[in-house]
Amino acid sequence: MTEPTTGRTRQPADGTGSTTPAPRRNGALVLAAAVVTVVLWASAFIGIRGAGPHFDPGALALLRMLVGTVALTVIALRKGVRLPPRRQWPLAAVWGIGWFCVYNLALNAAEHTLDAGTAAMVVNLAPLMVVVFSGLFLREGFPKPLLVGAPIAFLGVVLIGLNSSVHGGAFDIVGLLLALLAAVMYAGCTLLQKHLLTAGADATTLTWLGAAAGTVALLPWSGDLVGTLQTAPLDATLWVMYLGVFPTAIAFTTWAYVLQRSTAGQTSATTYVVPAIAILLSWLILGEVPTPLMFIGGALCLLGVLVTRLRRRPAAAERPAPSR
Repeated sequence: MTEPTTGRTRQPADGTGSTTPAPRRNGALVLAAAVVTVVLWASAFIGIRGAGPHFDPGALALLRMLVGTVALTVIALRKGVRLPPRRQWPLAAVWGIGWFCVYNLALNAAEHTLDAGTAAMVVNLAPLMVVVFSGLFLREGFPKPLLVGAPIAFLGVVLIGLNSSVHGGAFDIVGLLLALLAAVMYAGCTLLQKHLLTAGADATTLTWLGAAAGTVALLPWSGDLVGTLQTAPLDATLWVMYLGVFPTAIAFTTWAYVLQRSTAGQTSATTYVVPAIAILLSWLILGEVPTPLMFIGGALCLLGVLVTRLRRRPAAAERPAPSR
């Protein structure tokens, strides 16, 4: 691209000398951040199962968030803390308590009685909720690729969940309700976070503040945590620390990066890849061999997410007329 008056080549604003278009670079960064998010969140199901037998839900959530908040503090300080306007602080606190306290408690407790596949199936009702409510309340509309791809991906989650629950998984109504509560928290907090980011909140600072608020809300479980740390094996404690650093600090940071640059519906639908990755990790780490039907479900998850990422072609009326 040249300047209209001098004909000199326009250099990028970042001073790197790269001629790659900025939208393409940004798209690659968003895709990379989304991949990091879904892989680390998939590993969280494995980590919770590894630590769950030795940690009560509250103690597990508190230790995870203590570690995660410390890691997020380092990330926020390195990037630079930019506090949101004071009028947003109550909403940020509500968001943080919902995401990092209530969601964690509900999911941890659910996985005490539900297998990972069933828990993932119920929790992944949340992206469908986000698609509907973001279209209604955030005015994101209902793009056809999203409306087609999200149900396909959810069908894959259902196949994975039903198949894993049939093959040795336990079913419990309380666990099911807790997983449903986690889904509601997931959907509501995604919409609230998108609202805060759209209002101008810094993604990294917001994640750090939310994690701190969630950690404070979990402090009533401090006594349980102290007692558990005295009896829990080292590998279980290391699993919880892994949950704090990677699926919490890093993955929620990359999630906020993607959410700030994409619609809430499209971002949440991307997480339908998580169950497919979770069954693969369960196979590699826990030795839980997936069935052929679970492989089909994983393929549907991938296909559905791929469809949601398709871009609509502009209508004929919107295309620029050829120059004469």
